[in-house]
Amino acid sequence: MDFDRRTSFSCDRVCQPLETWQRIQGVLPSFGITRLSRLTGLDMVGIPVWNAVSPNAKSIVINQGKGVSDIDARVSAAMEALERQVAASPCVVTVEATARELATAGERYELLPQLIAAGESDLDVDEVMIWVKGQDLVNADIVWIPFHAVTLDRTSERCRFWQSSDGLASGNNAAEAVLHGLLERIERDADVLWRLQSTTKRLKTCIDPGHFGDSTINSLLEKYAVAGLKLRAFDLTSDIAVPCYAVVCADNDILRARQPRFHDITVGYGAHPVAQRAMIRALTEVAQSRLTYISGARDDVFPETYSRPLAPDTQMLFEAEPHAPEDYPAFDEIDSPSSLLESLLHRLKMMRINSVIAVQLHAPDLPVAVVKVIVPDLENPDGARRHRWGPRALAMAIGTI
Repeated sequence: MDFDRRTSFSCDRVCQPLETWQRIQGVLPSFGITRLSRLTGLDMVGIPVWNAVSPNAKSIVINQGKGVSDIDARVSAAMEALERQVAASPCVVTVEATARELATAGERYELLPQLIAAGESDLDVDEVMIWVKGQDLVNADIVWIPFHAVTLDRTSERCRFWQSSDGLASGNNAAEAVLHGLLERIERDADVLWRLQSTTKRLKTCIDPGHFGDSTINSLLEKYAVAGLKLRAFDLTSDIAVPCYAVVCADNDILRARQPRFHDITVGYGAHPVAQRAMIRALTEVAQSRLTYISGARDDVFPETYSRPLAPDTQMLFEAEPHAPEDYPAFDEIDSPSSLLESLLHRLKMMRINSVIAVQLHAPDLPVAVVKVIVPDLENPDGARRHRWGPRALAMAIGTI
């Protein structure tokens, strides 16, 4: 499959997937990643999807990856497994102190109340905590954040923080990893704000991916059409103006289904400064979502998921009439992960998103980078947290955005 120039991986990866595979293949066993499997043939769509298995993982055992080729999907799955394994036991320097002690020493800290787990109390400035050092990429300074806000170890008891892979990312170098972690945070924020809109308004955001005139997108669309599946794509892009799309997929008769189930519709998301790349991500993630339910292997999908009824407003998404995609302001530099990251940070700062914290989690000798990206001002996805909404969602709810 040929890529159009502006959808090439060269703008957000420093090397081709095969080189990444050669870097990581030898270290996977040492992180408990025992095997990789090609799931593609379990579905009729034919978009490559792989999984990577980590039997003794502290979060989930089955990790998945997708792409427009087998090597893309295999590397995607392996990197996802690797980043989760690193996050379970991160190689970081920690200090034990109170927030007040850090402040007295002239250090900056963030308590991150928006990430406190449900049923747990907010942190107190005089409470002794374990802290890890992060770098605020907007302000170019050091900030200390609670260690348990960045780790991913679900075997720990009574963790004060909501544990999530949101903002956890890997890459061939640190800039690449941070870029993809930040794009995920922007995507999740956009999705939360989009879902707060009325069904009528959400239906009006439906777009036709074919209008991009992109050969890769058109090839992916054809695969779904040949498989007899119906797609609807929606523009979730927020005020940050980084293109973000959601694609929903179902059988062609989904609107006639009287008692559809939750898994009858799958969804994929994508965010990227290049709109075509964002759409490709969403279209390939739909295929991954389908194979999550078809394979039944992922350990965070439970039996009751398959009998859960589908929400009526989700079924209604297929009533939407597509229109041409909106054009968004172009980014000045898109030729490397570093330039894309700088452009993103500038865009966020212009929108008064005043802190982007990156914590390096990998050991120095690991051939790839793993980071956790935390953006306190952006909304977080659904989860078992004490505080569900952040300032952007609350502002939208009262009509000030």
